[in-house]
Amino acid sequence: MKEQEKKKLGRRDFLRAMGAGAGLAVTAAAPLATEAVAAESDADKKKARYQANSTDVQNYYRTNRYPK
Repeated sequence: MKEQEKKKLGRRDFLRAMGAGAGLAVTAAAPLATEAVAAESDADKKKARYQANSTDVQNYYRTNRYPK
């Protein structure tokens, strides 16, 4: 009888416990998040980055041309 009285942890109970644990972990980690600091200045953000004469851009256009 003692074996029958022992409560087994069922699959659904296990999944509920895991879900609750994950929720608590996220809640506990929220205060640790800080605001990201920008590594670039405003001038760096606004500068032109596209360079039509670079080898990467030229290779892209060369390999993606339509056949004549």
